[in-house]
Amino acid sequence: MTTAHPTIPGDRAPAVNRSGNGFQMHRPGAANPAPPRGSAADPSASRDAAADRLADDALLDLSTDIAGKDVEDTLARLDAELIGLANVKRRVREIAALLLIDRARQRFGLQATRPTMHMSFTGGPGTGKTTVALRMAEMLHSLGYIRKPKVHTVTRDDLVGQFIGHTAPKTKEALAKAAGGVLFIDEAYYLFRPENERDYGQEVIEILLQEMENERTSLVVIFAGYPDRMDTFFSANPGLSSRVAHHIEFPDYTHDELLAIAELMVAQENFHFDDAATRAFSEYLELRMTRPRFANARSVRNALDRCRLRQAKRLVELHRPLSRTDLITLTDNDVYGSSVFASPVEVPAT
Repeated sequence: MTTAHPTIPGDRAPAVNRSGNGFQMHRPGAANPAPPRGSAADPSASRDAAADRLADDALLDLSTDIAGKDVEDTLARLDAELIGLANVKRRVREIAALLLIDRARQRFGLQATRPTMHMSFTGGPGTGKTTVALRMAEMLHSLGYIRKPKVHTVTRDDLVGQFIGHTAPKTKEALAKAAGGVLFIDEAYYLFRPENERDYGQEVIEILLQEMENERTSLVVIFAGYPDRMDTFFSANPGLSSRVAHHIEFPDYTHDELLAIAELMVAQENFHFDDAATRAFSEYLELRMTRPRFANARSVRNALDRCRLRQAKRLVELHRPLSRTDLITLTDNDVYGSSVFASPVEVPAT
Protein backbone atom coordinates (compact mmCIF):
# COMPACT_ATOMS: atom_id res chain seq x y z
CA MET A 1 0.00 0.00 0.00
CA THR A 2 1.25 3.45 -0.71
CA THR A 3 0.49 6.60 1.07
CA ALA A 4 0.76 10.13 -0.23
CA HIS A 5 4.20 11.00 -1.52
CA PRO A 6 5.40 13.62 0.92
CA THR A 7 8.56 15.48 0.05
CA ILE A 8 10.19 16.69 3.22
CA PRO A 9 11.64 20.09 2.26
CA GLY A 10 15.39 20.34 2.54
CA ASP A 11 16.66 22.87 5.00
CA ARG A 12 19.40 25.31 4.10
CA ALA A 13 21.76 24.31 6.88
CA PRO A 14 25.17 25.89 7.37
CA ALA A 15 27.97 24.29 5.42
CA VAL A 16 29.15 22.35 8.46
CA ASN A 17 26.84 20.65 10.91
CA ARG A 18 27.75 18.23 13.67
CA SER A 19 25.13 15.84 15.00
CA GLY A 20 24.82 13.95 18.23
CA ASN A 21 25.31 10.72 16.30
CA GLY A 22 28.88 11.73 15.51
CA PHE A 23 28.34 12.09 11.76
CA GLN A 24 28.76 15.23 9.74
CA MET A 25 27.11 16.39 6.55
CA HIS A 26 27.98 19.41 4.48
CA ARG A 27 26.25 20.92 1.52
CA PRO A 28 27.68 19.87 -1.84
CA GLY A 29 30.26 22.40 -2.93
CA ALA A 30 31.17 23.53 0.59
CA ALA A 31 34.91 24.09 0.79
CA ASN A 32 37.11 22.39 3.37
CA PRO A 33 34.48 21.20 5.85
CA ALA A 34 35.68 20.70 9.40
CA PRO A 35 36.38 17.09 10.38
CA PRO A 36 33.25 15.41 11.77
CA ARG A 37 33.20 14.56 15.42
CA GLY A 38 33.97 10.88 15.76
CA SER A 39 36.14 10.78 12.62
CA ALA A 40 39.85 10.02 12.61
CA ALA A 41 40.55 13.71 12.00
CA ASP A 42 38.65 14.79 15.12
CA PRO A 43 41.02 15.13 18.12
CA SER A 44 38.34 13.90 20.52
CA ALA A 45 37.55 10.81 18.46
CA SER A 46 40.27 8.60 19.87
CA ARG A 47 39.45 9.62 23.46
CA ASP A 48 35.73 8.88 22.99
CA ALA A 49 36.42 5.58 21.25
CA ALA A 50 38.83 4.48 23.98
CA ALA A 51 36.33 5.32 26.69
CA ASP A 52 33.51 3.42 25.03
CA ARG A 53 35.47 0.42 23.79
CA LEU A 54 34.61 -2.91 25.34
CA ALA A 55 37.15 -5.46 26.48
CA ASP A 56 37.85 -8.28 24.05
CA ASP A 57 36.26 -10.85 26.40
CA ALA A 58 33.13 -8.74 27.08
CA LEU A 59 29.63 -9.76 26.00
CA LEU A 60 27.40 -7.20 24.30
CA ASP A 61 23.63 -7.44 24.61
CA LEU A 62 22.19 -5.97 21.40
CA SER A 63 18.96 -5.16 23.23
CA THR A 64 20.83 -2.48 25.21
CA ASP A 65 21.33 -0.45 22.02
CA ILE A 66 18.48 2.06 22.20
CA ALA A 67 18.69 2.48 18.43
CA GLY A 68 17.49 -1.10 18.11
CA LYS A 69 14.20 -0.20 19.79
CA ASP A 70 13.68 2.70 17.39
CA VAL A 71 14.38 0.39 14.47
CA GLU A 72 11.86 -2.17 15.71
CA ASP A 73 9.25 0.56 16.06
CA THR A 74 9.92 1.67 12.48
CA LEU A 75 9.72 -1.90 11.17
CA ALA A 76 6.44 -2.41 13.06
CA ARG A 77 5.03 0.69 11.36
CA LEU A 78 6.12 -0.70 8.01
CA ASP A 79 4.32 -3.97 8.72
CA ALA A 80 1.19 -2.07 9.73
CA GLU A 81 1.25 0.23 6.70
CA LEU A 82 2.00 -2.29 3.98
CA ILE A 83 0.14 -5.50 3.18
CA GLY A 84 2.29 -8.30 1.74
CA LEU A 85 5.72 -7.39 0.28
CA ALA A 86 7.38 -10.14 2.36
CA ASN A 87 10.60 -10.04 0.31
CA VAL A 88 10.86 -6.26 0.66
CA LYS A 89 10.31 -6.37 4.41
CA ARG A 90 12.86 -9.17 4.78
CA ARG A 91 15.47 -7.14 2.90
CA VAL A 92 14.80 -4.06 5.05
CA ARG A 93 15.27 -6.17 8.19
CA GLU A 94 18.54 -7.53 6.79
CA ILE A 95 19.81 -3.99 6.25
CA ALA A 96 18.78 -3.05 9.79
CA ALA A 97 20.59 -6.09 11.18
CA LEU A 98 23.73 -5.26 9.18
CA LEU A 99 23.90 -1.76 10.63
CA LEU A 100 23.16 -2.93 14.18
CA ILE A 101 26.02 -5.42 13.97
CA ASP A 102 28.26 -2.72 12.49
CA ARG A 103 27.52 -0.59 15.58
CA ALA A 104 28.30 -3.55 17.84
CA ARG A 105 31.63 -4.13 16.09
CA GLN A 106 32.58 -0.51 16.69
CA ARG A 107 32.07 -1.03 20.45
CA PHE A 108 34.87 -3.61 20.32
CA GLY A 109 37.10 -1.35 18.23
CA LEU A 110 36.63 -3.48 15.12
CA GLN A 111 37.03 -0.96 12.35
CA ALA A 112 35.69 -1.61 8.87
CA THR A 113 34.46 0.39 5.91
CA ARG A 114 30.94 1.59 6.54
CA PRO A 115 28.39 -0.29 4.44
CA THR A 116 27.14 1.56 1.37
CA MET A 117 23.39 2.19 1.51
CA HIS A 118 22.59 3.48 -1.99
CA MET A 119 19.57 1.56 -3.29
CA SER A 120 17.39 0.76 -6.27
CA PHE A 121 13.65 0.21 -5.81
CA THR A 122 12.03 -1.44 -8.84
CA GLY A 123 8.33 -2.11 -9.21
CA GLY A 124 5.10 -0.94 -10.75
CA PRO A 125 3.14 2.10 -9.60
CA GLY A 126 1.44 1.89 -6.23
CA THR A 127 3.61 -0.91 -4.84
CA GLY A 128 4.88 0.94 -1.77
CA LYS A 129 8.27 2.26 -2.92
CA THR A 130 7.81 5.74 -1.46
CA THR A 131 6.47 4.42 1.85
CA VAL A 132 9.47 2.10 2.23
CA ALA A 133 11.83 4.98 1.40
CA LEU A 134 10.32 7.06 4.20
CA ARG A 135 10.65 4.23 6.73
CA MET A 136 14.17 3.47 5.50
CA ALA A 137 15.16 7.07 6.20
CA GLU A 138 13.79 6.80 9.74
CA MET A 139 15.66 3.55 10.31
CA LEU A 140 18.98 4.83 8.94
CA HIS A 141 18.66 7.92 11.11
CA SER A 142 17.97 5.83 14.22
CA LEU A 143 21.14 3.85 13.53
CA GLY A 144 23.23 6.99 13.09
CA TYR A 145 23.85 6.43 9.39
CA ILE A 146 22.26 9.69 8.26
CA ARG A 147 21.85 12.96 10.12
CA LYS A 148 18.14 13.52 9.51
CA PRO A 149 15.20 11.17 8.86
CA LYS A 150 14.14 13.05 5.76
CA VAL A 151 13.45 12.13 2.15
CA HIS A 152 13.78 14.63 -0.66
CA THR A 153 11.89 13.34 -3.71
CA VAL A 154 12.84 14.49 -7.19
CA THR A 155 12.17 13.61 -10.83
CA ARG A 156 14.06 14.38 -14.02
CA ASP A 157 12.53 17.87 -14.22
CA ASP A 158 14.07 18.76 -10.84
CA LEU A 159 17.57 17.77 -11.97
CA VAL A 160 17.97 18.33 -15.71
CA GLY A 161 18.37 21.85 -17.05
CA GLN A 162 17.07 23.28 -20.30
CA PHE A 163 20.30 24.84 -21.50
CA ILE A 164 24.08 24.61 -21.09
CA GLY A 165 25.19 25.42 -17.55
CA HIS A 166 21.71 24.95 -16.06
CA THR A 167 21.89 21.27 -15.07
CA ALA A 168 24.76 21.33 -12.56
CA PRO A 169 23.20 24.04 -10.32
CA LYS A 170 19.81 22.28 -10.37
CA THR A 171 21.34 18.92 -9.45
CA LYS A 172 23.52 20.38 -6.72
CA GLU A 173 20.52 22.22 -5.29
CA ALA A 174 18.64 18.92 -5.04
CA LEU A 175 21.65 17.32 -3.37
CA ALA A 176 21.84 20.21 -0.91
CA LYS A 177 18.18 19.74 0.00
CA ALA A 178 18.78 16.02 0.57
CA ALA A 179 21.96 16.61 2.57
CA GLY A 180 22.11 14.42 5.63
CA GLY A 181 19.17 12.29 4.47
CA VAL A 182 17.81 10.42 1.48
CA LEU A 183 17.55 11.59 -2.12
CA PHE A 184 14.71 9.65 -3.77
CA ILE A 185 14.83 9.84 -7.59
CA ASP A 186 11.49 8.68 -8.98
CA GLU A 187 11.35 7.33 -12.54
CA ALA A 188 15.14 7.57 -12.57
CA TYR A 189 15.42 5.96 -16.03
CA TYR A 190 14.27 9.25 -17.59
CA LEU A 191 17.71 10.65 -16.77
CA PHE A 192 19.13 8.49 -19.56
CA ARG A 193 18.00 9.35 -23.07
CA PRO A 194 20.54 7.91 -25.51
CA GLU A 195 18.39 8.86 -28.50
CA ASN A 196 19.08 12.54 -27.78
CA GLU A 197 22.77 13.42 -28.07
CA ARG A 198 22.15 16.91 -26.66
CA ASP A 199 20.28 15.71 -23.60
CA TYR A 200 21.72 16.90 -20.28
CA GLY A 201 20.64 13.86 -18.25
CA GLN A 202 24.10 12.31 -18.55
CA GLU A 203 25.53 15.33 -16.75
CA VAL A 204 23.19 14.61 -13.83
CA ILE A 205 24.39 11.02 -13.71
CA GLU A 206 28.04 12.13 -13.64
CA ILE A 207 27.36 14.54 -10.75
CA LEU A 208 25.45 11.84 -8.87
CA LEU A 209 28.31 9.39 -9.35
CA GLN A 210 30.73 11.84 -7.78
CA GLU A 211 28.48 12.72 -4.84
CA MET A 212 27.49 9.09 -4.18
CA GLU A 213 31.19 8.28 -3.81
CA ASN A 214 32.28 11.39 -1.90
CA GLU A 215 29.28 11.46 0.45
CA ARG A 216 28.61 7.73 0.71
CA THR A 217 28.85 7.84 4.52
CA SER A 218 26.18 10.51 4.93
CA LEU A 219 23.97 10.67 1.85
CA VAL A 220 21.76 7.85 0.61
CA VAL A 221 20.47 7.91 -2.97
CA ILE A 222 17.50 5.72 -3.93
CA PHE A 223 16.71 5.21 -7.62
CA ALA A 224 13.14 4.10 -8.31
CA GLY A 225 11.18 3.03 -11.36
CA TYR A 226 9.66 0.24 -13.43
CA PRO A 227 11.75 -2.98 -13.51
CA ASP A 228 12.41 -3.29 -17.26
CA ARG A 229 13.36 0.36 -17.70
CA MET A 230 15.56 0.35 -14.61
CA ASP A 231 17.44 -2.69 -15.96
CA THR A 232 18.19 -0.73 -19.14
CA PHE A 233 19.15 2.34 -17.10
CA PHE A 234 21.72 0.48 -14.98
CA SER A 235 23.03 -1.55 -17.93
CA ALA A 236 23.84 1.68 -19.76
CA ASN A 237 25.47 3.20 -16.66
CA PRO A 238 27.73 0.54 -15.09
CA GLY A 239 29.36 3.12 -12.84
CA LEU A 240 26.01 3.77 -11.21
CA SER A 241 25.15 0.10 -10.90
CA SER A 242 28.42 -0.63 -9.09
CA ARG A 243 27.63 2.03 -6.48
CA VAL A 244 24.14 0.74 -5.74
CA ALA A 245 24.53 -1.98 -3.13
CA HIS A 246 20.88 -2.87 -2.57
CA HIS A 247 18.47 -3.70 -5.38
CA ILE A 248 14.99 -4.29 -3.97
CA GLU A 249 12.10 -5.52 -6.11
CA PHE A 250 8.50 -4.54 -5.31
CA PRO A 251 6.11 -7.10 -6.84
CA ASP A 252 2.56 -6.28 -7.91
CA TYR A 253 -0.07 -7.07 -5.31
CA THR A 254 -2.31 -10.10 -5.60
CA HIS A 255 -6.11 -9.82 -5.67
CA ASP A 256 -6.40 -10.89 -2.02
CA GLU A 257 -3.70 -8.44 -0.94
CA LEU A 258 -5.45 -5.59 -2.76
CA LEU A 259 -8.74 -6.46 -1.07
CA ALA A 260 -6.97 -6.41 2.31
CA ILE A 261 -5.40 -3.07 1.40
CA ALA A 262 -8.85 -1.70 0.52
CA GLU A 263 -10.27 -2.80 3.87
CA LEU A 264 -7.31 -1.23 5.69
CA MET A 265 -7.74 2.06 3.81
CA VAL A 266 -11.46 2.09 4.51
CA ALA A 267 -10.88 1.52 8.22
CA GLN A 268 -8.25 4.27 8.38
CA GLU A 269 -10.83 6.74 7.05
CA ASN A 270 -13.48 5.63 9.58
CA PHE A 271 -15.62 3.80 7.03
CA HIS A 272 -16.41 0.14 6.57
CA PHE A 273 -17.75 -2.15 3.86
CA ASP A 274 -20.91 -4.06 4.57
CA ASP A 275 -20.78 -7.71 3.48
CA ALA A 276 -22.33 -7.00 0.08
CA ALA A 277 -19.87 -4.16 -0.54
CA THR A 278 -16.92 -6.42 0.25
CA ARG A 279 -18.09 -8.93 -2.34
CA ALA A 280 -18.74 -6.12 -4.84
CA PHE A 281 -15.29 -4.62 -4.35
CA SER A 282 -13.73 -8.05 -4.84
CA GLU A 283 -15.53 -8.25 -8.18
CA TYR A 284 -14.38 -4.72 -8.99
CA LEU A 285 -10.74 -5.69 -8.43
CA GLU A 286 -11.01 -8.74 -10.67
CA LEU A 287 -12.19 -6.50 -13.51
CA ARG A 288 -9.97 -3.50 -12.83
CA MET A 289 -6.76 -5.53 -12.60
CA THR A 290 -7.17 -6.53 -16.25
CA ARG A 291 -7.67 -2.97 -17.46
CA PRO A 292 -4.93 -0.60 -18.69
CA ARG A 293 -3.07 1.74 -16.31
CA PHE A 294 -3.81 -0.30 -13.21
CA ALA A 295 -1.64 1.05 -10.39
CA ASN A 296 -2.00 -1.42 -7.53
CA ALA A 297 -2.71 0.32 -4.19
CA ARG A 298 -2.92 3.70 -5.89
CA SER A 299 -5.81 2.47 -8.05
CA VAL A 300 -7.47 1.02 -4.95
CA ARG A 301 -7.33 4.38 -3.22
CA ASN A 302 -8.77 6.14 -6.26
CA ALA A 303 -11.59 3.60 -6.45
CA LEU A 304 -12.42 4.11 -2.78
CA ASP A 305 -12.50 7.88 -3.24
CA ARG A 306 -15.11 7.39 -5.98
CA CYS A 307 -17.07 5.01 -3.72
CA ARG A 308 -17.21 7.79 -1.15
CA LEU A 309 -18.51 10.19 -3.79
CA ARG A 310 -21.30 7.79 -4.70
CA GLN A 311 -22.07 7.16 -1.03
CA ALA A 312 -22.35 10.91 -0.37
CA LYS A 313 -24.73 11.37 -3.29
CA ARG A 314 -26.81 8.39 -2.16
CA LEU A 315 -27.10 9.71 1.40
CA VAL A 316 -28.05 13.22 0.33
CA GLU A 317 -30.78 11.83 -1.91
CA LEU A 318 -32.33 9.88 0.99
CA HIS A 319 -33.86 13.15 2.29
CA ARG A 320 -34.02 11.84 5.85
CA PRO A 321 -32.03 12.16 9.09
CA LEU A 322 -28.78 10.17 8.97
CA SER A 323 -27.32 7.90 11.63
CA ARG A 324 -23.69 7.26 12.39
CA THR A 325 -24.04 3.88 10.70
CA ASP A 326 -25.32 5.58 7.55
CA LEU A 327 -22.29 7.86 7.49
CA ILE A 328 -19.64 5.18 7.88
CA THR A 329 -21.09 2.38 5.75
CA LEU A 330 -20.17 1.77 2.12
CA THR A 331 -22.66 -0.48 0.36
CA ASP A 332 -22.55 -2.57 -2.79
CA ASN A 333 -24.46 0.19 -4.61
CA ASP A 334 -21.55 2.54 -3.92
CA VAL A 335 -19.23 0.03 -5.59
CA TYR A 336 -21.37 -1.13 -8.50
CA GLY A 337 -21.75 2.45 -9.67
CA SER A 338 -18.25 2.22 -11.15
CA SER A 339 -17.92 2.33 -14.92
CA VAL A 340 -15.83 -0.83 -14.67
CA PHE A 341 -19.10 -2.75 -14.36
CA ALA A 342 -20.63 -1.14 -17.44
CA SER A 343 -21.66 -3.71 -20.02
CA PRO A 344 -19.79 -3.52 -23.33
CA VAL A 345 -21.70 -1.90 -26.14
CA GLU A 346 -23.14 -4.54 -28.41
CA VAL A 347 -22.73 -4.04 -32.14
CA PRO A 348 -26.02 -4.91 -33.89
CA ALA A 349 -25.84 -7.73 -36.40
CA THR A 350 -25.98 -6.74 -40.03
